Amino acid sequence: METAIPPHLLANPDIAEAESILRNCVHCGFCTATCPTYQLLGNELDGPRGRIYLIKDMLEGRAATERTRLHLDRCLTCRSCETTCPSGVQYGHLIDIGRQEIERRTVRPLGQRLLRRALLAVLPHPRRYAFALRLARPLGLLLPSSLRRKIPAAQQPGGRPPLRHARRVLLLEGCVQPASTPATNAAAARVLDRLGISAVSAPAACCGALHQHLSQAEAARTVMRSNIDNWWPLLEQGAEAIVVSASGCSQMVKEYGHLLRHDPDYAEKARRISGAARDLSEVIRAEDLAALKPVAGGLRVAYHSSCTLQHGQKLGGTVEDILRRCGHTLTDVPDSHLCCGAAGTYMLTQPELSQRLLDNKLTALQREQVDVIASANIGCQLHLASAAAVPVRHWIELLDS
Repeated sequence: METAIPPHLLANPDIAEAESILRNCVHCGFCTATCPTYQLLGNELDGPRGRIYLIKDMLEGRAATERTRLHLDRCLTCRSCETTCPSGVQYGHLIDIGRQEIERRTVRPLGQRLLRRALLAVLPHPRRYAFALRLARPLGLLLPSSLRRKIPAAQQPGGRPPLRHARRVLLLEGCVQPASTPATNAAAARVLDRLGISAVSAPAACCGALHQHLSQAEAARTVMRSNIDNWWPLLEQGAEAIVVSASGCSQMVKEYGHLLRHDPDYAEKARRISGAARDLSEVIRAEDLAALKPVAGGLRVAYHSSCTLQHGQKLGGTVEDILRRCGHTLTDVPDSHLCCGAAGTYMLTQPELSQRLLDNKLTALQREQVDVIASANIGCQLHLASAAAVPVRHWIELLDS
């Protein structure tokens, strides 16, 4: 693709990166076949190729409009298009840059601005979110049904084993997960312990993904720097990896090196942090799972492969293989490459499209009789659980006794 972006804009390294990505696109349109929003809406501008043209036009000097912002907002950032693209277009990075630019050039309606500020004032802050959740649970009957269904039920996580093994990893607690699904990391710590690995709990904190995907790039970098400062001493003390049980967060931490590559003070540390980051599934698959087989109860599992795992990290099939090795039966899930509609805050900022995607995904997951639906990401788990007819759990819980 030829571009004509003004030289003064190309002095910005993000815009220069966007131009490089744009030039890799060959207009083939293969991406539209696997784009969830294009399949729902049938509009070229609600598919990757159309959004690429919108970003190109904006960067070349054409007016950025509310219509441009609408089509960029509707993108789930699921990266299914990246899996499909024969030219290796890094669409995920491009859409982030495009959204940052549209935020700079346009003013959102007041309602949208207030919603986004409220989300960023609560969700990335573990204590604030936990307090809000404690209030929401007893007051749920006063909320609209669409919101009431999204309030997660309280969990009893159980205890965590002592740090008794020579092998140690740093286990990230996240921001929303400690209050919403504390059973996930508790189960992860117990499973890792049975495999001879002690999980050192990192302080609860957001990975930066919420800010990044709501186009607050500098705020996201501030979060990343803070996390690096907190995690660095633990790495220096011998943790062999930074393990993340939420696939959306593991994808984000793996991108620290890229997103902070121009920071003279943090570039090298960010590169090392990203190099040490592992999704929980990567750690488990590398171990001898014989010790786990006795606790795997032969459940019929409908597994939802999160976009951040299969498209963002290219780890599709990893969890499925682990579950089968541990004795579970996985059902066939049509269109397993498609997003469930959670996509971080998308379920709140684009509720209509998100609900349509959720309905389609649950139809696919529940087409056969299953005991449980499993996923690798907290956002997917909460979204699916809001309407599923069977329990929805993180896959690591199915390996825990």
